Amino acid sequence: MSDPVIKPGSLVLVTGVNGFIGSHIADQILHYGYRVRGTTRNIPRDQWLEEFFEKKYGPGKFELVEVPDMLADGAFDEVVKGVSGLVHVAAPVMISPDPHAVIPFVVDSTMRILEAAAKEPGMKRVVLTSSSGSCAYLDGTQVFAIDSNMWNEACVEAAYAPPPYEGMTRIEKVYQASKTKQEQEAWKWVREHKPSFVFNAVLPNANLGPPLDVVHQGYRSTIDWIKTAFEKGENLKVKEDLFGFSPQYYVDVRDNAAVHVAALVYPDVEGERLFAFSQPFNANDILKTLKKIYPDRKFAEEEPNAAVERSTVTNGRAEELLKRITGHGWTSFEDSIRDAAKGLSG
Repeated sequence: MSDPVIKPGSLVLVTGVNGFIGSHIADQILHYGYRVRGTTRNIPRDQWLEEFFEKKYGPGKFELVEVPDMLADGAFDEVVKGVSGLVHVAAPVMISPDPHAVIPFVVDSTMRILEAAAKEPGMKRVVLTSSSGSCAYLDGTQVFAIDSNMWNEACVEAAYAPPPYEGMTRIEKVYQASKTKQEQEAWKWVREHKPSFVFNAVLPNANLGPPLDVVHQGYRSTIDWIKTAFEKGENLKVKEDLFGFSPQYYVDVRDNAAVHVAALVYPDVEGERLFAFSQPFNANDILKTLKKIYPDRKFAEEEPNAAVERSTVTNGRAEELLKRITGHGWTSFEDSIRDAAKGLSG
């Protein structure tokens, strides 16, 4: 890595470091020679991270700090001290169909982190982990081109529709609306306050690939699809067990993490929205791939006439940065599924 904005050995803060994506981002940052301070809401629960990273990278490279309430005044003021770069990953993931319970929390906690970052004189870069959902709701029913000027206003409108607040579809739309408003308000804050740091956003779609540590993390978030399909085998019911799975794009979580590092350290990445989308997939692709990898196991039949995602996305810039930092392009769908399933197959 030549002439990075943040020099190796510098300290980088990663919020939500205990999560599926956050832990991989921390791992990638450490891999490239930086030190990491990671936030969690519960240190005893996530103490394993310190042991894991010390064993992998040596002592003094990683520290875990507790931020129990991200909305508290000055919640991040102490943890940003001495930090040169920040990756804000922490956010609730599809937990409520009530927009008034989710969206203000996501937006306000992001404002707290930006305000704290602006107070740290050594801060050079802030990267926001946004979402494909801040641009569009992908379900295979519409065809459109996704670019950096696109916002998911339809989900914001749907999220704030009158009660009842219930159902998985409503939860998903509220989540995507929260990511839309989070990113919009972050860019607005940067324009208005003109901080000394450079701000970038990474927009991943569904993250696949292995958990950092199966024992301590299990199969969280989107990789639970793989666990469910693997364990239920031929008894899997896609619409029930995978919540009516919508076709979308995937990205290997390790590739997503590497794009975050590029946004954090490359001098030519300034004020960008980077689309961490690899290729479209649907539930049938998961089943077909598992059948190929494990020909002796029984899996469910594929769904007839399953929807496919046909939208296009301007993901070339993200892949170019991925190639630059890792030497390879997007990890294949098969490799992502295989690596994710290793913890299930023993």
